[in-house]
Amino acid sequence: MRIQQFRTSIFAASMIWMMALAPIAAYAQTKVSLPKNKYKVEDDLKLGRDASVQIDQQFPILNDAQVTRYVQDVGARLVAAIPPQFRQSQFNYSFKVVNASDINAFALPGGPMYVNRGMIEAAKNEGEMAGVMAHEISHVALRHATAQATKQGSWKNQLGTIGLILGGAILAGQTGAQLGAMGAAAWQTKYSREYETQSDILGAQIMANAGYDPRDLANMFQTIAGEGGGRGPEWLSSHPDPGNRFQKINNEARYLRISPDPIKMTAGFESAQARLRRMPAARTMAEIQKSQQSQQPTENPMAGGRYSRNVPAPSRGSKTYTGGNWIQMNVPSNWREFGSQSGVSFAPDGAYGNEGITHGLMLGVHSGQNNNLSRDSQELIQGLLQSNSYLRQQGRTRSTRVAGRSALITTLTGTSPIYGGTEVVTIYTLQLRNGQTLYMAAVTPQADSSRYNSTFRTVMNSVRLND
Repeated sequence: MRIQQFRTSIFAASMIWMMALAPIAAYAQTKVSLPKNKYKVEDDLKLGRDASVQIDQQFPILNDAQVTRYVQDVGARLVAAIPPQFRQSQFNYSFKVVNASDINAFALPGGPMYVNRGMIEAAKNEGEMAGVMAHEISHVALRHATAQATKQGSWKNQLGTIGLILGGAILAGQTGAQLGAMGAAAWQTKYSREYETQSDILGAQIMANAGYDPRDLANMFQTIAGEGGGRGPEWLSSHPDPGNRFQKINNEARYLRISPDPIKMTAGFESAQARLRRMPAARTMAEIQKSQQSQQPTENPMAGGRYSRNVPAPSRGSKTYTGGNWIQMNVPSNWREFGSQSGVSFAPDGAYGNEGITHGLMLGVHSGQNNNLSRDSQELIQGLLQSNSYLRQQGRTRSTRVAGRSALITTLTGTSPIYGGTEVVTIYTLQLRNGQTLYMAAVTPQADSSRYNSTFRTVMNSVRLND
């Protein structure tokens, strides 16, 4: 009788001890905090929305309802497991599969996420695939894109100068024009070691909340590395190891409430993998890029034009140019219009060709870092000087007004590589309502400036904005 009571007492004591330890384990999990961020949630949403439009157009999105629905279901399970303090009601998480063989996945600010087919095929179970997705969801939930821009003080640093990898189209080198368009682009941000660690930890916590084993996230890193062959897998190259990643995640798992029967190999996962493997082999992103480049015209819109020393003077008559529904202005009727991804140019016959314009006007939008006209204008000017090394700034920037708004004028001069004479470029800049900088570059040889300056003033006086 006494023995029985003694055993019962031991059992009761051990249960009390275990119950006392449980909260300690729960509270011992690593605390993750939202990084400092000077941007609004709306900025994340707009950035992700704009990028996703371009990606949907230029990436081969897998057209398979069953596989897509499966990935969406896994994504929804993970999103529902985001801790309350990191949920943004405005975010719209969505999940698409890219029909590419590279082992890769990426998420855009605000929620759009893309999982390469190669990532699904490489995973050893659903937990491993879900681990990568949870890591990417954590970058979104923690708003790491705009937080890193806050830390670096620059959208440019964060977004790879807005020219992203597919197609290699870096807009900054094309007369300094940065329209904010994503172009042929992938989202491949290299986050800081701090943010990678945060996403590993929060990703592990989301996995545990969703019924997965966080150790599958750690295992996935080894799976990805092993599948990479002779070259580093794409996902690991854009998500570098912050140090002891495998060990840190496994250590974090010790303090999480993990299901005794975590989600591992599921019928949905096996069905998706089998379905993908029955499909024709997916191309690599490099092959897709090469194919797209071969289909795109290689000539710029002014290619084939012949330069002449006898360029006609601006006509007295004018025609109205309307850009979208937000800008309107009048230009001489004998100027041709040349639209491109980086903006629009106007020039008369004999003043345009493969190397740009010698007489006329260039218009574009610059996405600056500072939301400040003076500093963003100077950033634009520096970009122009870097991509047109023959030019030098003359004097200080001056104030003026365009379309009823405060504007700045900056003059650049240099020896034209086209005709060998002195070229004068007058840059007008003003701020749009969204914080971007509208620029208009008036170009003319110094010898012709007297007959062009009045035309440029007339054009500037005709500008109307509805942004």
